[in-house]
Amino acid sequence: MASIRFTSTRRLTAASAALLISLGGCSGDDSASATETTGSTSAEGTTTGSSGSSTEASSEGSSSDASGSTSSGGESEGESESSSTGVDPTGGGGFDDPLCRHAPPPGAELAAPLPTYAGACPIIETGYDLAEDEAGNVVMSSGAARRFAVIAPEDIGVDEALPVIFMWHWLGGSAKSFYERSDVQAAADLHRFIAVIPEAKGDSLFKWPFTVLESDARLEEEFVFFDDMLACVAEQFMVDHNCVSSTGVSAGALFTGQLAQGRSERLAAIMPLSGGVGGTVKPWNGAKHKMPAMVLWGGPDDFCVAVDFDAASKELEKGLASDGHFVVECVHNCAHSTPPFETPEELSTFAPLWMFALDHPYWLDTGSSPYVKGGLPVGYPEWCAVGVGAASIRVGECAGSEC
Repeated sequence: MASIRFTSTRRLTAASAALLISLGGCSGDDSASATETTGSTSAEGTTTGSSGSSTEASSEGSSSDASGSTSSGGESEGESESSSTGVDPTGGGGFDDPLCRHAPPPGAELAAPLPTYAGACPIIETGYDLAEDEAGNVVMSSGAARRFAVIAPEDIGVDEALPVIFMWHWLGGSAKSFYERSDVQAAADLHRFIAVIPEAKGDSLFKWPFTVLESDARLEEEFVFFDDMLACVAEQFMVDHNCVSSTGVSAGALFTGQLAQGRSERLAAIMPLSGGVGGTVKPWNGAKHKMPAMVLWGGPDDFCVAVDFDAASKELEKGLASDGHFVVECVHNCAHSTPPFETPEELSTFAPLWMFALDHPYWLDTGSSPYVKGGLPVGYPEWCAVGVGAASIRVGECAGSEC
């Protein structure tokens, strides 16, 4: 679980795995500090869902979903009852015309208003200084100084509202290693999105709170961190609040499954890579918004430490399908390792992940996708397919498990 190496080239890594007691973890190639380096911090504040300028607050961060703000497109928004708009989403899709570039149709359900951080957001630094081990942006969230990286296109247009993709790292990783191995700067420039890469707090055994041993209060604290990061990014950049999605690798993917339930009113899509629910991981209890999901894992041998990712991924799929979520299934059959994507030269290395996020805005009808009728766009591997249990498991050489 610790060390799927999310890298742009496949390589065999020696498993310097050390099992921790009970729910232990594999060691990655990044050292993980159990304490958070605070550095310079912003004033602590609270996150709300109301519009208006930020106000100072001295209490710990908390969030609410009050309506009343406007989207980057200027439309009034708020949580509404889901209703069919009769929209045929096959009129777009793929990198030539991703649906996130389309305006929501009349009557569509929109995402909750963007949160507002009721404190002083930091001036967001974009990119990553590789001379530093920790992400450069710091925000006070629930009483703690939390770090995150923000990767944005280097040539943002004046009126360009960009999708946002959150990327949660693996147990042995960090924001830095996710940045380096996902080739995310090139992807953001090419495919037009903002990446937010959080740094783990350091108080959870698996970096992110998702196990049955952790309290709901600790889980909510991480959800508030998500709100605070989104609020501060939206304060500095024009973002498309109907195209906010989450991906994660291994431990980060397991947390993404929990975030999907805790913040479904904000998430348009999820893309967990070797994640899931059940067993030692908190279960799937449902999400109010039925966001599309790309569920990817390494087949029957995808196991690391205390988690059977094959079973956990299938359990997540079961919950998603029973609740009416649209699902793309991808099974690369290389155990707990980097997905062996082979994309066209004109696309980024992990193009299918970004493509899925950009093709599934919040306003799609429940269970809808441009892929239902149009099929998967060019760039998706043959081991992905629409529907639970539909993927043909990949056959071919692998670099071996990285657990």
